[in-house]
Amino acid sequence: MKTRRDFFKTAVAVGLLATDSYIHAETKNVARSMRSPTVGADLIREKWCGIAGRIANPLLAALVARELKKRMPVEAHPSSSDRAEYSHLEALARLLTGVAPWLELGRDESPESKLRADLAAQAREGIDAATDPKSPDFLNFSRGKQPLVDTAFLAQAMRRAPNELWAKLDTRVRKNVVAALTASRVITAGENNWKLFASTIEVFLRGVGERYDKSRLFEGLSKHRSWYLGDGIYGDGPHFHWDYYNAFVIQPILLESLEAVANDASEWADFLNRERARFSRYADLQERLIAPDGSYPAIGRSITYRCGAFQVLAMAAWRDLLPARITPGQARVALDRVIARTLEAPGTFDQKGWLKIGLIGSQPQLGETYISTGSLYLCTAALLPLGLHPSAPFWSEPPLSTSWERIWSGQNESADHALKE
Repeated sequence: MKTRRDFFKTAVAVGLLATDSYIHAETKNVARSMRSPTVGADLIREKWCGIAGRIANPLLAALVARELKKRMPVEAHPSSSDRAEYSHLEALARLLTGVAPWLELGRDESPESKLRADLAAQAREGIDAATDPKSPDFLNFSRGKQPLVDTAFLAQAMRRAPNELWAKLDTRVRKNVVAALTASRVITAGENNWKLFASTIEVFLRGVGERYDKSRLFEGLSKHRSWYLGDGIYGDGPHFHWDYYNAFVIQPILLESLEAVANDASEWADFLNRERARFSRYADLQERLIAPDGSYPAIGRSITYRCGAFQVLAMAAWRDLLPARITPGQARVALDRVIARTLEAPGTFDQKGWLKIGLIGSQPQLGETYISTGSLYLCTAALLPLGLHPSAPFWSEPPLSTSWERIWSGQNESADHALKE
């Protein structure tokens, strides 16, 4: 059996396999840079573990040393002068929301388990450093507007790993976390997806027995009920935006929040049932967007969150909410290609292992004025299926060609149809 060190070295090596042979999408032979869809799921999982470790290690190591503000670069748009106020909380919260289900898996005798346990212990120390007012890395939970977003991602992470990222925290740290989360209430959510950030913070506080703001919790749910546009798509506010915010924010938070309140009233139970169907439909649409080389339409805001744009497909696989036509093995192939395409390109990381702004490599012009280094860590949302045991169908089923491959190779596939409600 491999040692933990051997496992980590192998995982990172597999995770970087495509780097040297990477071929840009503009070339005619781009397909030659793809690994075969028949690559064993065990190697794919090992590679994903390596990617998770590679992304997490610089950040968590800096927080454990209470030197995050000292070590982490803050790359941002030239016109943005304030991103250092927010970027560090962005990095921690977004990293943890993606890897939380993996950290929560529990202990066994595998090298992967030991790696998980090490990262979970560092994550707990990092949460302590980030929420301790006496820490040099005490982060900003209340100044400006941005902290509402990433306080919510931290709350979401702790809900996704209630044992590893909450129950195992010392009482002192839990009190500091609650104080940090409640401090964000001074921030008013705009008439858009931000309403759900306020909701998820209050859902977490309610779930751990703390006083919560009922109006902030339910406003986000009520607003999004009225902002549904049809065929599995919500508006970001009352209007349609052609971007990936249904995956970045809206549907994952909406589903998790509705699950927490479904027993409160029949209206929320009914909304939850509708949302589950909409969530699966959106996962269906996401799978259809992925080309055989792992590329997808580069449309809308925040495209530099990379493969995090496919959080709904990843979460549907993790939560057993895939539509009937998509097998877990098919979802694995699709997600692996997206992850490879966006996280294995040269220039994705700087020399010290921090993420760089871009969709594929370093592309700073793709970053809006609110994008900085910490923002990019939402890419880990594509790794949610690591929260499934290696024996789960996602990891044990044989690979299956994606919808794009089957249709464009001339196979006689069934037509796609809108969600009927």
